[in-house]
Order: sequence, then structure tokens, then C-alpha cells
Amino acid sequence: MRVVCLISGSGSNLQALIDCERHGQLGTATLVGVIANRPDAQGLKRAESAMIPTHVVDHRSYADRLAFDRALIDVIDPLKPDLVVLAGFMRILSDHFVEHYKGRLINIHPSLLPKYKGLDTHQRALASGDKTAGATVHWVTQALDSGEIIRQVEVPILPDDTADSLQARVLAAEHTLYPSVVRDLSLGVISPCDA
Repeated sequence: MRVVCLISGSGSNLQALIDCERHGQLGTATLVGVIANRPDAQGLKRAESAMIPTHVVDHRSYADRLAFDRALIDVIDPLKPDLVVLAGFMRILSDHFVEHYKGRLINIHPSLLPKYKGLDTHQRALASGDKTAGATVHWVTQALDSGEIIRQVEVPILPDDTADSLQARVLAAEHTLYPSVVRDLSLGVISPCDA
């Protein structure tokens, strides 16, 4: 299974995928490309260190979201992806892009969806007095953070948690969750999406 990762920042989830692939723990999945929308994204260095081809499609170079997404598709399609993985990709994608990769596009979100779509998930969980937080891997659809849930992981909220401490523990859980989903998709343990 050919996997392309889209990133915007540090690429810690990308690194978890790279490490699992290196240790033979990613099933039949192979990382064939990493694309960032920011030239200074640290994840690009992680990919280069792992000898994975990298590309930058800077969203600031395009007049609007659709023009950017079309340019992104022009870079992704030659890589012939079976799966496109959003790993900290901080752009809302157009309906055109989502439809183009329908059934091949997944995202990880730092909450137990359907709770806390969008941003500031950890602060919102704390403000609501929740006992648990977590992360969700889901299929991407046109509605933000609303696609079918593939798998979730729960993380307890501790009495002295801050948004930062909770974020760190959820991120550590993401590093196990995301590779397990990619592996199981590649092995057919998780069925492809029809949505």
C-alpha cells in the first residue's frame, strides 16, 4: 500500500509512521512521499533523513483554497497513493480535493470525536470537566472532522492537567494509534471507506 503523508509542522506522527515502517510494523504500507504546505516544516527533515521524497506546496503561493488544492493534487497523483494520510496538516481541504481522494484520505484529530471538532480540543475537554480525552482516526469527508470513525484511543484527564500536559499525553497516544490504523488498512483488517 503506497502512502503519502501531508504535514504542516514538526511531523511527530510522521516520525511514528517512519519508525514503524523501519521496524517492519507497518504491514504492507510504504511511505512514498511527504508533502508540506510550509517550507519550514520540521517534518520535511524527518522524511529526508528517512530517504522519503519530499515536496513543498506553499499555500501562500496560491490565490485561493481550490487553486492550492489543485496544485497539491498535481504533486500527489504522480506518487500513485493508495492512502493519503493527514499528519498534522493544518489546512481545511476543498470539497474537490476530498472527493478526488474519496475512500483514500484519513486524518487524526486530538479529541474523542464527535466531541470537540476543530481547534483547542484539550482546553475544551478540560473546561467541560471531562474525565477522558483522546484521539480519533477518521475518514475525511467534506464536513470538518465528521467522517466515519476508524479507531480511537482514550487518555485519562488527570486532576492537575493543563492543556499543554494533556496535549503531550494525547500526542504520545497518537503515535501508537496512527501507525496501527495504517498497518491494519494495509493488511485489510480495516475495510476501505465507502463514504
